[in-house]
Amino acid sequence: MRQGKDPLDEGAGAGSLLRQPKAVWATAGASVVAFMGIGLVDPILPSIAKGLDATPSQVSLLFTSYFLITAVAMLVTGFVSSRIGGKKTLLAGLALVVVFAALAGTSNSVGELVGFRAGWGLGNALFVSTALAVIVGAAAGGSAAAILLYESALGLGMACGPLLGAVLGDMKWRYPFFGTAALMAIGFIAITAFLKEQPRPARKTSLLDPIKALGHGGLASAAASAFFYNYAFFTVLAFTPFVLNMSPYKSGGVFFVWGVLLAVFSVLVAPRLQERFGSLKVLGGSLVLLAADLIALGYGSHTTAVAATVASGAFIGLNNTVYTELALGVSDAPRPVASAGYNFVRWFAAAAAPYFAPKIEEWSDIHVPFVVAAVAAVLGAGIVWARRTSLTREATERQPAHAAEDGVSAFAN
Repeated sequence: MRQGKDPLDEGAGAGSLLRQPKAVWATAGASVVAFMGIGLVDPILPSIAKGLDATPSQVSLLFTSYFLITAVAMLVTGFVSSRIGGKKTLLAGLALVVVFAALAGTSNSVGELVGFRAGWGLGNALFVSTALAVIVGAAAGGSAAAILLYESALGLGMACGPLLGAVLGDMKWRYPFFGTAALMAIGFIAITAFLKEQPRPARKTSLLDPIKALGHGGLASAAASAFFYNYAFFTVLAFTPFVLNMSPYKSGGVFFVWGVLLAVFSVLVAPRLQERFGSLKVLGGSLVLLAADLIALGYGSHTTAVAATVASGAFIGLNNTVYTELALGVSDAPRPVASAGYNFVRWFAAAAAPYFAPKIEEWSDIHVPFVVAAVAAVLGAGIVWARRTSLTREATERQPAHAAEDGVSAFAN
């Protein structure tokens, strides 16, 4: 177990986080828009269902096709970027998002919309996975500052996506797709102007390298735990709008506050809790609290469901930061390869949850999908506890000060 100051902690202060090259800000800004695309459809899911005469389970396929393609594309991103370079990969991803987001706005059936979202997912996979590597490589202040900046972009995007979807979707459900295409086109221009071509790795990445990286016990454990966590996460994101049954503006407002809480806990609260308690204790505790929150969301009154939806943003923010650090630091694989393998596993759950949650409701009742999601979160915590040795043996995760001094691993009790 590594002792002393963690390399990920160096330069993680607020000053170093904000003092970044223009290329980093351009990439982070485009990342905000990319993450906006995930939650963009949240407040307009009922409107899309009404406009295209579709059922909730059919409309939820917008998430399933998006994330299924994203998961598979994770095996391709490193292969592509190691051959054409990071900048060209980012631009290719942005171009695909612009095209398919615009096409999504022209859809006349759920089938067309689901297909265009799949193409959107391919572009987003190329962009998002490469953006993290580019930000880590170009950011000032070390890996910790880069990861916090990336998580800030994620949180801001997840907060603003539903808000943009609500504002534009209240006029017409097609407009949020056109709006995203326009914003990503601006990101394309900014990256073209400010980002220099990144050095290519000495060794080209093969399609199987991310799979081989999962042979490392720590990375495989992090990915398996994140798989169950993501099922819980995307049950909240994709199924809750139907449960809340609110207008686009109200639903967008709920998920905006949810996203703000996600960003605050991801960037400001998570590092402090990690330093005090250790990453694995924070992760395990947050997953259990998320499970309890999901039960409250499923069985509470409408007001309780709204409060529980917002509160889940705090636990999701904590989890996102810790999982990202574990995935990048737990194995000896190159960070882009480790990230691709980790994301390949976890995004399958993001594809599964939006499909199964409404199906489970059809088979049972509206409460059971949240029970299943809560069980998934507890299983994620169970993997963290059972595999704590593998997750700390090679990890550069944050430890509490007393553990760094006496060598006691986090979450060891």
